[in-house]
Amino acid sequence: MKYFDGNETLLEIVEKYPETIPVFTSNGFSQMDDPEKREKFAKSISLKMALMLKQQDLKIFSNLLIEAIEQKNLEIDATLSSEKGEFSDNAIKVVGLLPCPVRIPLLEKFNQFSKEYHIDFDLAINHELKAASMGLDWVEKNLIGIEKLEELPDIFISAGFDMFFDEKMIGHFKRDGVFEDSTKIGDFNSLFSEIDLKDPQGHYAMIGVVPAVFLINTLELGDIPIPKTWEDIMAHEFEKRVSLPVGDFDLFNGILLNIHKHYGDEGVKKIGRSLLESLHPSQMVKSEKKKGKRPIVTIMPYFFTKMVKEGSTMKAIWPEDGAIISPIFMLAKKDKQEKLQTVIDFFASKTVGEILSHSGLFPSVHPDVDNRIPKENKFMWLGWDYIYSNDISKLIKHCETIFNESIQ
Repeated sequence: MKYFDGNETLLEIVEKYPETIPVFTSNGFSQMDDPEKREKFAKSISLKMALMLKQQDLKIFSNLLIEAIEQKNLEIDATLSSEKGEFSDNAIKVVGLLPCPVRIPLLEKFNQFSKEYHIDFDLAINHELKAASMGLDWVEKNLIGIEKLEELPDIFISAGFDMFFDEKMIGHFKRDGVFEDSTKIGDFNSLFSEIDLKDPQGHYAMIGVVPAVFLINTLELGDIPIPKTWEDIMAHEFEKRVSLPVGDFDLFNGILLNIHKHYGDEGVKKIGRSLLESLHPSQMVKSEKKKGKRPIVTIMPYFFTKMVKEGSTMKAIWPEDGAIISPIFMLAKKDKQEKLQTVIDFFASKTVGEILSHSGLFPSVHPDVDNRIPKENKFMWLGWDYIYSNDISKLIKHCETIFNESIQ
């Protein structure tokens, strides 16, 4: 590991990287927030041993720690701002928001690829690949208000619907035919055989998806039947008993859009009435230990269900009507296709697909990737016909308004 190893004590890690303290406290190590308790507890136990006692995965937890370090120090990123003076204006510009669990391994592979690309083509790649957790604040500073094509990144990658269809961000460029999918992926992974993920208009390239599933607190559930579908969690038994990833804007809006498509305004109202609170997924897996009223159902990315400790009262449920998916899109400029193709091929490769799937549990569309998800697990996808027949940006705002009014 770049910054620490499993044999270092918790105290050694947090003394070097204080920014990791919130990761520990939100994942079951509450004493790490108290200097006196931390001094007594953390100096005598290694990371590996602590996670073994908590029955948490060392690799997954380490990635969360590294992500906190990376966001603080920006030691891996070769960002656009820091490289403007280092490379010529002719450099390829790659920008995006990467799902947190896969950002580190993707950056490592991409940095290696960028060096080789520079040698082979005598052309540099400026890249700014931020953590998706930086969300809308980063987007507002970097995308809103761009009018000139040359100011737009050559390749843009992110999950969700918001920025891709918003006229104030990327939507108007798409409408003008600026982007083209040249990923060369014909048939998508067989896991998605029942849904059509490929953009029929050839603008948006998709490289993977983020599935949303249920985590059930069986202790809080009591005699209520386990909810198995999205409609089930709209029942009155779950009013004020559901935790939603409201802060995860890309996934949350994907959930609202799909609920609206299938159940209309009333469905969005019911989801709003079900909301107890919004938690980060890493907090959701520990919600059984919360004081006061606890959620029965937490809706979260599939990745975080793997952090549930064995023997916990928390039970992961893959919805029978399908895990709602938020697409991981890649947009590339059509007029630079020849120049960009090798970079596009990298992001659409089996190597990147396996990082998405195996490190982040974000299923890849690449046909040769083993996504390690049972074939019977279904997905709920908004659908291109629906996307192109609606103003998605306007519909998101409509759903958000209904949702917010229903939770008052």
